[in-house]
Amino acid sequence: MPSDTLTELPSRQLYTADERARRDATVWTTVQGVLAPLQFLVFLVSLALVLRYLWTDAGYAVATLSIIVKTFLLLAIMVTGAIWEKVVFGQWLFAPAFFWEDVFSFAVIALHLTYVWALLSGWPADTQMWIALAAYAAYIINAAQFLWKLRMARLDAEARA
Repeated sequence: MPSDTLTELPSRQLYTADERARRDATVWTTVQGVLAPLQFLVFLVSLALVLRYLWTDAGYAVATLSIIVKTFLLLAIMVTGAIWEKVVFGQWLFAPAFFWEDVFSFAVIALHLTYVWALLSGWPADTQMWIALAAYAAYIINAAQFLWKLRMARLDAEARA
């Protein structure tokens, strides 16, 4: 008889013992652990600056700079994350354990780069800021995906211990 609760479904470990050992041994885990909260902090500041601009028409330059910094950090975390996946899982991206997170990361990057294109193309400032907000909404969803996955991995490790 099929289970009617998710807690009874079989689970796949996020990491094998070898993957966990590689994860714990690589410097790229530390790099990701530093870049992720740094990017989130920049996101919060930038979000406030973008919203301030949209509400008051003040601070376009600083809002723009903050979005560029956020985009740079996003690209840095994506590149170093790909290196991390290669070290831990043996492939650059789309390792089964993080497949959907990686897929959605590309949507987040596309939205951030759409903002950069709009900026360089001289689109109206309000349009640029709305694109940035769309990128930020996607970023929040993607960050939640990663946090959920890491939480499930922690719970799984505790259950197996």
